[in-house]
Amino acid sequence: MMQAMFNQKGATFSVDIVADPAAREFIEAHTATLDESFSKVDMSEKMRRRLSRSNYIFSGMKTFHELHEAFPSMFDENGNRKSFERFLKDVRSIDQTYNVNYLRAEYNFVNASARAAAKWESFAEDGDRYNLQYRTQSDDKVRPEHAALNRVTLPPSDPFWEEFYVPNGWNCRCSVVQVLKSRYPTTPHDEAMRLGETALQRDTKGIFRFNPGKQEKAIPDYNPYTIRRCRDCDIAQGDSGKLAASIPDSELCQACYLVRVCERNRSETITHGKGSIEISYLVNRTDSDFERLLSVARHFAAGGARVVLTPKMTRPATFEYYCIYGSLRGTRYDGKCPDLKIGNYWYEH
Repeated sequence: MMQAMFNQKGATFSVDIVADPAAREFIEAHTATLDESFSKVDMSEKMRRRLSRSNYIFSGMKTFHELHEAFPSMFDENGNRKSFERFLKDVRSIDQTYNVNYLRAEYNFVNASARAAAKWESFAEDGDRYNLQYRTQSDDKVRPEHAALNRVTLPPSDPFWEEFYVPNGWNCRCSVVQVLKSRYPTTPHDEAMRLGETALQRDTKGIFRFNPGKQEKAIPDYNPYTIRRCRDCDIAQGDSGKLAASIPDSELCQACYLVRVCERNRSETITHGKGSIEISYLVNRTDSDFERLLSVARHFAAGGARVVLTPKMTRPATFEYYCIYGSLRGTRYDGKCPDLKIGNYWYEH
């Protein structure tokens, strides 16, 4: 990924780097790491896909920040480009910060969010038949502000759970359980909200005020790599129709748009024989030539090849095109939409 950025021309950071194949491969790997945190958690496939989508977008924005922070290290004190070896040595501390130190807390948070989301699915099936109760681990590691929420009891429909459902912070170990209405008294709504405000008083940006189960997101739209506006932005709400015409002129917003386009263009991966077949979600499986292309893909995958089936695209946006055909950038085939990729080679059926 750093090699791809180093190869960029000019002395100005380009947001397009997020669509580079090397960057997207890194984003996929980071996403897979976060997804692994809840691979054994029982939940619906719909919820699993939504949480993975959230992880991809989070990983993409994190990658944007990492590359943006590393870019100035490409130049020495005189403004001249360093050698790649020197540049790589200078950015190792950035890699350590983002992909070791931060990743540990992010992995734990996604695990907690996913478990909470899976529970919420189960709670939703019962409606308000039972109340929900907030519980801490009741040990000396519990944060005092979270301890104030212990035993808060309310029905699932109470707005309290939209803001103060778990997890309520990095490495939060609190949980929410179903309880019989006859066994525990219901906490007055206003009192519960006051306790919630106290519990999250240090969360001045409101990053942890979300419900992963209701929002179907492992990480909220507003997080350490985004801004407050992201919570109600058209991009975050999935309004891609307005997006292209109204995208703000900022690198962060442009990167977010690009990452979300790349997420929409991800592929389903099928293991076949000794290899694999990746089918873009944009591929029309009802096309007359789909079965023939799939047959070709199976033939080569059986022998150990990685085969990618790609969609037909008519005048796609540049960002969207490079999310799929990024390896054609700068070649004489740039702008073409071949049908499949076998190993490192593209083919037209």
